[in-house]
Amino acid sequence: MALQLSIGETSATGPRSENQDALRVVTPALALAASKGYLLGLADGVSQCADGALAARATLQALALDYYSTPETWPVQQSLDRVLVAHNRWLQANGGGQPLLTTLTALVLRGRRYTLAHVGDSRAYLWRDGQLLRLTEDHVWEQPGMQHVLKRAMGLDQHLVVDYRDGELQIGDRFLLVSDGVWSCLSDKRIGELLQQDQEASAICQALVAEAHHAGSQDNASALLVCVEQLPKAALADALAQLAYWPLPPRLRTGQEFEGWQVERLLGESRQSMIYRVRDANAQPWLLKTLPASGVDEEQAGPALLQEEWFLRRVAGRHFPELHPLPQRQHLYYVQREYAGQTLAALFRQAGPLGLADWQDLAPRLIKAIGLLHRRNILHRDIKPENVLLGDDGELRILDFGLAYCPGLSRDEPHSLPGTPSYIAPEAFSGSPPSAQQDLYAAGVTLYQLLTGHYPHGEIEAFQHPRFGQPTPASRYRPDLPVWLDEIVNRSVAANPAHRFETAEEWLLALESGERQSLSSHPRPLLEREPLRVWRTVALVSLLLNLLLAVLLLK
Repeated sequence: MALQLSIGETSATGPRSENQDALRVVTPALALAASKGYLLGLADGVSQCADGALAARATLQALALDYYSTPETWPVQQSLDRVLVAHNRWLQANGGGQPLLTTLTALVLRGRRYTLAHVGDSRAYLWRDGQLLRLTEDHVWEQPGMQHVLKRAMGLDQHLVVDYRDGELQIGDRFLLVSDGVWSCLSDKRIGELLQQDQEASAICQALVAEAHHAGSQDNASALLVCVEQLPKAALADALAQLAYWPLPPRLRTGQEFEGWQVERLLGESRQSMIYRVRDANAQPWLLKTLPASGVDEEQAGPALLQEEWFLRRVAGRHFPELHPLPQRQHLYYVQREYAGQTLAALFRQAGPLGLADWQDLAPRLIKAIGLLHRRNILHRDIKPENVLLGDDGELRILDFGLAYCPGLSRDEPHSLPGTPSYIAPEAFSGSPPSAQQDLYAAGVTLYQLLTGHYPHGEIEAFQHPRFGQPTPASRYRPDLPVWLDEIVNRSVAANPAHRFETAEEWLLALESGERQSLSSHPRPLLEREPLRVWRTVALVSLLLNLLLAVLLLK
């Protein structure tokens, strides 16, 4: 079940010589509509500026193109704001010395929610349950004679301030966007009366515009109406659905051909998943992930598998596994490339704690990969050595997105505590919602463990309710650790989130600046840098002096 809308629009020049209003409706393909939504916008160019019609049309064109180019995992408001701030700069730079000004009221309907962006004096209304609600404020000066002078508009100021509003959709909702050529001549009561009429959306828009001009409007008049006819199910995975009717693959056998793949063998099986090594027509190795037969009985297992694939497709890059497009898929599974190499857990089991130089090479790469993930608004929620692969090609890759979470898109399971206990941030045990800082804490524990062979707060077992104090300083286990690096490692695993790094970029900057300061500053005393060597030398010298003294006494 998908979001279904009926839409109508009308714009009329009226007594003016030119229509400087602009309307735009974008109804993308089903998959993109599920992730980015339907976009509707109304812009009213300011006639006193260089070219109001150009400003209005260009603003809606930029919004329609650039909004759908933002990552599908970004919240709607973040995407809109990024696009509008950039276009505001364009309007200021392309007026030929005069401002390019326009109002803008834009509405995005995605899933079961709406998001409204507004600047200027166009208006947005919501007709719901027989009541008319005005959703926007007119950004005009309130002094006498100034009621039609804008104090906020696209292109007016270098610092753009946009009003945002969002909420839940209901079947039967009617959202109306109108320019001031309509609402300045029609009362809210009359607008409500027209909205409640049992007519098609386009007929209601035509009636609003015609009645506004009949009532004496001297301006362009435009109306855009969208009616919510049907809502999708709540979960993201249902919206991605096409999961829809894919059955699970049968249990695959070695040597079997399955949908164009040559099955080599079953690599792993758990209650949550089955992973096979398969080869394509060119004999290249891939990993096919699906559900065990028991997954049929778990309502969320199928959607979770497709959500995992969806996330991986949207974080494509050198630090994440490559996915196969699977254009002919007929069963429930996905395929990612297999990479030769070792997980950091396997590397640790083989060689023990990392040397300081190797650790300093690896740490910033892991933090950078997590930062890329967070910039796409995705939280991994299971960062640990087992889920980080150091490939034979030298690349570091984050694996296993089975617990990944996208704020605003993923369904938040109450009372759930996903992840591996020893890597879960202290605030998550207290019920805090998923956050980027929790991923960074898990990365801190991972790097601490690879450096020292220990956990900063001790190992935590499942179902344990731990108490967190000060982490054990990493330098207790690694006397060779520079003071500046010891401080950074300890900060990354602090129990209090306020004492940790807020972003991956902040952590990277601390590593880079700390290393530069260390190289440019005087070296620490030898006793501080190599305490064991110093005390061994002192003991040896002391022994030699005692022997010499004994020889002299015997003479």
